[in-house]
Amino acid sequence: MTEPLPPTPAAAPPSGPADGGPGAGRTPVALTSAPGAAHPPLATAGVSGGAPAGVPATHGPSGASPPPEAVRLSHAQIRTILIGVILAMFLGALDQTIVVTALPTIGREMQSVEQLSWVVTAYLLTATAATPIYGKLSDIHGRRVILLIAIGIFLVGSVACALSTDIRVLILARALQGAGGGGLISLGQTIVADIIPPRERGRYMAYFAAVFMTASIAGPALGGILSEHLHWSAIFWINLPLGLAAYLLTNRVLKQIPKFHRPRRIDYAGAGLMLAATFTLMLALSWGGVDYGWGSAQILGLVALSVLLWAAFAWRLAGAPEPFVPISLLANRIVSTGVGAVLFAVGTMVALSVFLPLYFEAVFGFTAAESGLALIAHMAGTVTGAQIAGRIMGRTGRYKTTAVVGLAVAATTALAMAAWPPLGLWQMEVMIAILGMGLGVIYPISTVSVQNAVPAHQMGTATGILNFARSLGGALVVPAFGALFLAGAAVADGMTTQEVVLSGTLAGADIAPAFRSVFLATAAGALIACLFMATIPELPLRGHETVKA
Repeated sequence: MTEPLPPTPAAAPPSGPADGGPGAGRTPVALTSAPGAAHPPLATAGVSGGAPAGVPATHGPSGASPPPEAVRLSHAQIRTILIGVILAMFLGALDQTIVVTALPTIGREMQSVEQLSWVVTAYLLTATAATPIYGKLSDIHGRRVILLIAIGIFLVGSVACALSTDIRVLILARALQGAGGGGLISLGQTIVADIIPPRERGRYMAYFAAVFMTASIAGPALGGILSEHLHWSAIFWINLPLGLAAYLLTNRVLKQIPKFHRPRRIDYAGAGLMLAATFTLMLALSWGGVDYGWGSAQILGLVALSVLLWAAFAWRLAGAPEPFVPISLLANRIVSTGVGAVLFAVGTMVALSVFLPLYFEAVFGFTAAESGLALIAHMAGTVTGAQIAGRIMGRTGRYKTTAVVGLAVAATTALAMAAWPPLGLWQMEVMIAILGMGLGVIYPISTVSVQNAVPAHQMGTATGILNFARSLGGALVVPAFGALFLAGAAVADGMTTQEVVLSGTLAGADIAPAFRSVFLATAAGALIACLFMATIPELPLRGHETVKA
């Protein structure tokens, strides 16, 4: 980590300024926790001004007395936590991409090509459904124990995958692996929120964006190399040293993090309804256009069932004594608006990661490997945008204008790509780099703004919901882009996007115009996300003070 760690002085009296008094230096972080208290009274530095309408007033001065003891995390401890968290997040991100290029080898060895897609789908289904569950559990039982459980489940699933000799066993093992992987990313972001104040947090969220981009590029390449030169099981064995390192790095140091969680009963009925609703929706999105037509009885039935389950979940939230997702969290305008922006912005980015390589193959005749290399400009732009947004938040304590400008630039760039004739290679590289920069601002801004707006004992739930929206956005937007592409290509029913690109390339046909609908959809997704961020209430980011529980 090359960035200096955030200066956070010891807990100040409630009347102290948010950014520390004179002489406040780069001292160890002070995180207060009364011994034995599940939810200790924490001293907080107030932020001037009231909360905007629709936002709970969680930032005002607290009248609570400072607790008798404070747990101090040194910079070395924080660095250890960050390295462990980044490793855990990298595991979760890598296993969504590393398997793809190994699938042909797996299919040949297990003599089952028809069920290969389930090796990917099973992981995505359970990981998406489990994400909000982990967030809620961490608010009840603490971050450390839930993160270690997630790492443990992920590693057990990895071993089961590596030892599988039957495709059905591999699919079940991938589902188990996803049940662990679903907690790695959101819990990592929540742990960082526990130890770094919001104003300093954006620069670290930019590192997390780099983790996702690295996994997107390195995953397919690594999967192909390991399966071709070693054995396909190596893509799962590689998780063991990385997972054990993450476990050992975080296990001891995470004990020093204060316990913001509050013992509560779990609404099992609400959790079950949310799991079932998510599972049926993801199943419909995975099968639609691939195994069954979008208008088929199977897909329509799954969508109808998902709608009924979501309605039952909403009814349960309204009537449960302790709902799985607190009503106050859903009523928070920053949370609801941030979730909407993330769903469209990240969904658009996921769809671009699918369609840009196909564009390079269809228009420039690139191989799959060359298309992956051409995508580096877009990934680098995304990381740069996230880094810039994080630095601006750290210096100004504001985020709204940065988000609106970045997303507006992305929408304008996508419109230009759709309007102009097919661009040359270098012009295209510049355009996708700018597009990535514009979209990249959403990574740190969405996470930090939402976490800044909720109390610490709801941090896990809020972060879990945000990451759930990211996964769901990708699942919704990718098939939508696919449908628009196929409509623009005017192909026969039943053909997939990959089949259209392959057949067009072999026939020497010009299918570049079909991608205009993809770029127009990109502009629409960025614009909708921009409108969400334009209406988000803006709270000044808390600085160097102890987080209120």
